Amino acid sequence: MTATQPTFIAGPCVIESAELLDTVAKCLVGINQRHGTDIIFKASFDKANRTSLHSFRGPGLERGLQMLADVKSRYGLRLLTDIHEAWQAQEAGAVCDVLQIPAFLCRQTDLLVAAARTGRTVNIKKAQFLSGRDMRYPVEKALESGAREVWLTERGNMMGYGTLVVDFRNISDMLDIVPTVIMDCTHSVQRPDAKDGKTGGDRRFVPSMALAAKAFGATGYFFEVHPTPDQGLSDAANMLELDKLEGLIEKIIST
Repeated sequence: MTATQPTFIAGPCVIESAELLDTVAKCLVGINQRHGTDIIFKASFDKANRTSLHSFRGPGLERGLQMLADVKSRYGLRLLTDIHEAWQAQEAGAVCDVLQIPAFLCRQTDLLVAAARTGRTVNIKKAQFLSGRDMRYPVEKALESGAREVWLTERGNMMGYGTLVVDFRNISDMLDIVPTVIMDCTHSVQRPDAKDGKTGGDRRFVPSMALAAKAFGATGYFFEVHPTPDQGLSDAANMLELDKLEGLIEKIIST
């Protein structure tokens, strides 16, 4: 990756199968080879904040981390996964290059401290109830606990009860706190009205979110992708079609 390339993060919302991970990883490797990027592979071993008790959560920590380790060994991709509890940090950090703190949990002190102590990059997603400026405090917790590098991610704010809006000024405000600010281009198109026990959304707006974020100075982009997103087991409405990822990355790089 050249010095001018942004950070790209992409992968399925949750680990559904080894076959899905292979399909996505092969695509990311191809994009990296053709465009000189260094896309970080993202997938969750456990989605602990699903709307319904009956929603698919993933294979769990032990099996999930082994599947991610297999991706790293086979394809040479850097890895990102999210953690929900402090005790998960050490094991996840032994496999993954970036530990992500979910937006709902970005003020959880023990979680931030545990992630920081692994020595891995810590990516903190901005809560839907906080401003960009408010994120200085989670960053301070991580840095004072020994984190070597902290990223921040914008993913929108709640508007009423049923939708999200993105105040792109948050990107500029967070760049005053850390040098790496990621735009979560897929979670930001959610419409979290819990219809039928699932979060809704509209993936049509994903490219616009990315390009608008670039105009406001974002240094990275986060895309959840799936070969058949409508059949995905988590965040189906928001994930970008895998075959559209390369064209969007080309547009971000060239615009």
